[in-house]
Amino acid sequence: MLRKLIFVVPVLLFAGAVNAQISNNGQLRLSPQEIKALKSSGGTNAPGSSNYSAVKEIVLMGNPAKRGLYTILLEVAPNTRIAAHLHPDQRMATVLSGTWHFGYGNKFDETRLKTLPAGSVYSEVAGQNHFAMTGNEPVIVQVTGYGPSGVVYADPKNDPSHK
Repeated sequence: MLRKLIFVVPVLLFAGAVNAQISNNGQLRLSPQEIKALKSSGGTNAPGSSNYSAVKEIVLMGNPAKRGLYTILLEVAPNTRIAAHLHPDQRMATVLSGTWHFGYGNKFDETRLKTLPAGSVYSEVAGQNHFAMTGNEPVIVQVTGYGPSGVVYADPKNDPSHK
């Protein structure tokens, strides 16, 4: 029993520390380990995401469904291809971990992808279609925009929320 408590108590304290940092009067300080411990805040229809089940959205600040500044993390599973889509809001993004392959255009075209390793930045222009993919490792991307956000696929049959 004591061994279980020794394991469980630090886990609960760590989880509480993460939540306290997020909700502490708008102040936010998260280490990489704390970021990895955060859980997705939405399902496949999370505003500002791509509706893919392989993409988890974590809201760090604001609300992408409402008017105002927001910041989200997108955790993208390995070997994910995201079809061409757009968002109604202007966004800036930073690749935090992994290697992201990102391109602009009205349909997925692997020849138009640019390889963006961790530390890279890119823009998602309001109303402009873009597409992306991961390789054999997961990717974490931080996106900041001014909502309300959403997603519209260039070809509606590619929208996973309609399947």
